[in-house]
Amino acid sequence: MSDPIIKVEDVWFQYSPEVVALKDINLEINTGEILALIGQNGGGKTTLAKHFNGLLKPTKGRVLAAGMDTKETPTHMIVSKVGYVFQNPAHQIFMSTVYEEVAYGPRNLELSEEEVDKRVKEALRVVGLEGTEEMHPYDLDYGKRKLLTVASILSMDPEVFVLDEPTTGQDHVGRRVLSDLCIKLNKEGKTVVVITHDMRFVARTVKRVVLMADGRILKDGSVEDVLYDYETLRKAFIRPPQVVELNLRLGRFPERFLTVNEAAEVIRNVLKPR
Repeated sequence: MSDPIIKVEDVWFQYSPEVVALKDINLEINTGEILALIGQNGGGKTTLAKHFNGLLKPTKGRVLAAGMDTKETPTHMIVSKVGYVFQNPAHQIFMSTVYEEVAYGPRNLELSEEEVDKRVKEALRVVGLEGTEEMHPYDLDYGKRKLLTVASILSMDPEVFVLDEPTTGQDHVGRRVLSDLCIKLNKEGKTVVVITHDMRFVARTVKRVVLMADGRILKDGSVEDVLYDYETLRKAFIRPPQVVELNLRLGRFPERFLTVNEAAEVIRNVLKPR
């Protein structure tokens, strides 16, 4: 197994003396992993993920990102390695054209204009926003603005991609584009962390799931093990995908499936004449 690119050691975090958002978190994310942080609002998912690139610093404990101690390393040095796509595009978008928004990151890396142009065009192509280069970002609908924020991180080519609620505001096509993109990045050796409430997206996209509630990790395991642990999910007020619930309720299929396509294949095999 590869070395961890993100290492969280005994981390506690307080927004104030009364608000303890993270409690004794220990987590290792290895290079090339693709995983999801899931849990209800207020469970600590986003707070934890913002420690991965130094946006937040632990009150107690230590976070190592690409070998850098986030308490001791300036955030601008970490973000070139760990890219973060915010949940709300308004917290990320600030340039006056789509092109300039996506070009901002690679220009800060002091790349040549030729390389910047190449990265911008490729990032916009990947998320399906070719032809919007001269548009104002706020002339795009919410779902496309979300894709724009993904493109602005893609153009920086970090080692780790953190996507906070990427499917918010997306239709079926947008969700599929994002899922395929996460899988593609992971196959290229990138580490991908998704924060989401969308269990169908989780089932289709990731291999590992970290379940959080009340600032603690309740369970960390394969996507199958976590989504089929109904009792632990219930403690975090999370429901698995409908096909998983169907399998759990029927309790008759020899295999665990996560998607409709997988369910159809298992059912066909069960019904196949012997």
